[in-house]
Amino acid sequence: MFNIIERFINNMTKDDVNNFAISKNIHLSESELDYTYDFIKKNYKSMLQNPKLFNIERYRNNYTEENFTKISKVYQEYFQKYASYL
Repeated sequence: MFNIIERFINNMTKDDVNNFAISKNIHLSESELDYTYDFIKKNYKSMLQNPKLFNIERYRNNYTEENFTKISKVYQEYFQKYASYL
C-alpha cells in the first residue's frame, strides 16, 4: 500500500492539491497552497507511519481560520475512513 501512496505523492502537483481543496470547498491562497504542497511532500511518510501522533492543531497558524476549520474537518473525515488501513 505504501508503494502506491509513494508513487502518487511523487507524481502529485500543486494543481492536484488545489483541485482537491476546491472540491472540498477550500480556497487556498498561494502561500497556503505552497505550504500544503511542501508539507505533504516532506511529511507524508511520517504521517502514515504514526497517524495517531499527528496533531493538526500545530499547523493552524499557516491557514486562515476559515480554511483551517475546513481542512480539519476533511482531515478528520479521511482519518476516520482510512485509519484502519494504516
